[in-house]
Amino acid sequence: MEIREAAAADWDAIWPFMRRIVVAGETFSWERDLDEKRARERWFPAPPWRTVVAVEDGRVLGTAISGPNREGPGAHVATASFMVDPDTGGRGVGRALGRHVLGRAEADGFRAMQFNAVVETNTRAVELWKSLGMEIATTLPEAFHHPTRGYVGLHVMYRRF
Repeated sequence: MEIREAAAADWDAIWPFMRRIVVAGETFSWERDLDEKRARERWFPAPPWRTVVAVEDGRVLGTAISGPNREGPGAHVATASFMVDPDTGGRGVGRALGRHVLGRAEADGFRAMQFNAVVETNTRAVELWKSLGMEIATTLPEAFHHPTRGYVGLHVMYRRF
């Protein structure tokens, strides 16, 4: 599996699985009826943000974006978001993307990584991020409305470099 900078041409492979994830409403804090134009704008922000894809045999398996969590005095802490094609779950795509993004953020001079909204019921992601050195800094009770589990917490996760 190769992790590389995303190209505009990758969007046609990203959007179908991104749409499934967003419509499901279980792991991402986006409007479930988000249209393609707005999704693309969010996933391909201007520098200093980066968008990467995980590719195997020419197929995009997942994607991530990363950049500064805040502006000005808070710009030394990075943040990131990840989406992995549900059809490729369990193959290490999320782990590969996570390692890449964390390593790139540290190499770029960020002092830490903060994930602002990890849904507490997304236990696979929570355990993955913990295994990569992220810690739960706090949990915001009932900050996410899950479509089948009701109001559940959102973890803020953090790792210093």
